[in-house]
Amino acid sequence: MLPSVIFGDPGVIVADQTSQARTTSEEWLRDARRARALSLVTLVWLGVESGLGIAAGLGSHSVALIGWGASSLVEALASLIVVWRFTGHRTHSADAEGKASRAVAISFWLLAPYLALHVAYDLQMGHRAVPSALGAAVTAVSLVSMPLLGLAKRRLGARLGSAATSGEGTQNLLCAAVAAGVLAGVALNGVGWWWADPAMAVLLAAVAVREGRKAWRGQSCCH
Repeated sequence: MLPSVIFGDPGVIVADQTSQARTTSEEWLRDARRARALSLVTLVWLGVESGLGIAAGLGSHSVALIGWGASSLVEALASLIVVWRFTGHRTHSADAEGKASRAVAISFWLLAPYLALHVAYDLQMGHRAVPSALGAAVTAVSLVSMPLLGLAKRRLGARLGSAATSGEGTQNLLCAAVAAGVLAGVALNGVGWWWADPAMAVLLAAVAVREGRKAWRGQSCCH
């Protein structure tokens, strides 16, 4: 019995390792289900946010507000990708994770050229943003809610080893940052700083390109 006391019973060790592996697998699956559920909730809100943001932007000639509403559609695409990633047999697929990460990166890049072209058009046409109560309300709601969703998804992404989930969380954080910028831009435009609104839109385009590059490489981003 002495060797068993000193070195441990091999059968007991194997059983413990199996139990630990099963527990880890169950925890991973719970996190995967949470990631999918959060993405579904986000998807619903982004549909509302995008419609209201674009409507408010068109009504006030705010390219930053329109861009922010359009970025909500990009975020929605990222949410759909994560839902796809953690549905059915793809849940345990490393290949699906790679495809999802690259798709999220592309969703970042879709926003940048649209913003650049829209800024150029508005400057050429001489459009100037005007205050929008609807825009202020919807951006304020996102300023509060999106950081909570983004941080939760980034924590889940780290536990799951999922760059796609972390990338979606990054887009939520970016949405909140841009919401703050849009509110600031509208306020500054009210005191005569008309260039603040298009400047914020250009900054959003640059950040989208940078974060897309990181997502393509599978990196967590937006600290």
